[in-house]
Amino acid sequence: MNFSKQKQADGLLFCTTFIAAFGWVCSRESVAEMPVLAFIAIRFLLASVALLLLSRPAELRNMMRSLRAVILTGFLQTANILLWIYAVATTKALGEGAFIMSLSMLFVPLFAWLILGNRPVIAFWIALPISMSGLALLTLKQGLTFEVSQLLFLASALLQAVYFCFCTRFAATVPVQALAAFQLGCTGIIALLLSLLFEQWPQQVSESTWGWLLSSAFIATSLRFWLQLKGQSMTTAANAALIMIIEPLLTVLAATLWYGEKMTCQQLTGCVLIIVGLVYYRLRQAKGA
Repeated sequence: MNFSKQKQADGLLFCTTFIAAFGWVCSRESVAEMPVLAFIAIRFLLASVALLLLSRPAELRNMMRSLRAVILTGFLQTANILLWIYAVATTKALGEGAFIMSLSMLFVPLFAWLILGNRPVIAFWIALPISMSGLALLTLKQGLTFEVSQLLFLASALLQAVYFCFCTRFAATVPVQALAAFQLGCTGIIALLLSLLFEQWPQQVSESTWGWLLSSAFIATSLRFWLQLKGQSMTTAANAALIMIIEPLLTVLAATLWYGEKMTCQQLTGCVLIIVGLVYYRLRQAKGA
């Protein structure tokens, strides 16, 4: 792979992790006053429209030729986002959720094996139990009992890994901006329909909440997804996965500064094991081991 292109991809994905961490706070602040599905609907539809307006007609026509692939990734993202936002709305620890979600990057090689036929290297089978041990320390604070939000984060992480594999497969052949716009629009439309059926919208929402919502839509969604898809289209799934490991660290920092969240020694040990497993896998993979 061209070294200059690899550096550009790394830079784009690195920026994505900062924006993603910011997005956790935006989402938590927004759902404090808004129904969860309504928030997702407005956020993703606004982001979709923004990207569509910036897309060239030729890109949209090109995307239509790969419609089945685009629809598949759109539905995968929708399911992933809905699970994630309900977890964010119910959790008492954003940082903990971010580390559970980071496991999706370790699930990627497993699903890449099933979906793309890329057999995991030996390092993956060493890294997996290390990170899963970390997950156990992080989540099992009172014996064999998971909180609902933890299960939602874990389910979202699994779906995100599947979505990541398909996106990496299609992003190199489908215009990135048009692909992101359609995926975001798909999520927004489905969330809107569900919200109209099952939620009651508030009569009034504060200006600060609208500010968080707009930041979430245009910065943490449209800009973040465009950067991520662009970065993925220029590198491999494994390379992208390593850089995305930074997101939970930044999210923990944001949660500590914004909400004053703290973790026990057991939970911190779990976080360290997750990171060790992820970094070990990536470094060994880079060496071809």
